[in-house]
Amino acid sequence: MTQAVLTPSATQTHSTEPLNVEAKALQIPRIGDLAPDFTAPTTHGEITLSNWQAGDWVILFSHPADFTPVCSTELTEFGRRIEEFRARKTKLIGLSVDSVHSHLAWTQNLAKILGVRIPYPLIADLSTEVAQKYGMIHPGASTTVTVRTLFLIDPKRIVRAIIYY
Repeated sequence: MTQAVLTPSATQTHSTEPLNVEAKALQIPRIGDLAPDFTAPTTHGEITLSNWQAGDWVILFSHPADFTPVCSTELTEFGRRIEEFRARKTKLIGLSVDSVHSHLAWTQNLAKILGVRIPYPLIADLSTEVAQKYGMIHPGASTTVTVRTLFLIDPKRIVRAIIYY
């Protein structure tokens, strides 16, 4: 395990002593791996990936936080194209470390402002358990904010593609 030394920014008012933080190795499932199973609260109730998938393809994607401009456009574009995904037997599921309440407020806001309903579940990963299983939290960048990732998972729950950006 590596050890990172972080120095607070000049704008912070607390001690300027370096912070010793143990950095966890980033663990991302590899293409060809069985996608990690999980049970998590979502905007559509509690979901267990292996049961919810039900033999379909899955696009699991993460976003850093609710109410952010880029994430809003990504979510709404997926929402606009939901029938195209359904025609391809593909389910969408998003994730961030925000709460179900925050997700619901955000999706209602998107529907009001952009006129697009988000018809797929958003995982409320407050514990970061799912994000950790999928390597969605970049060590050194944050301990709680997910980076943008996308996993394409086949009907047998095998990871077939990964986009990490």
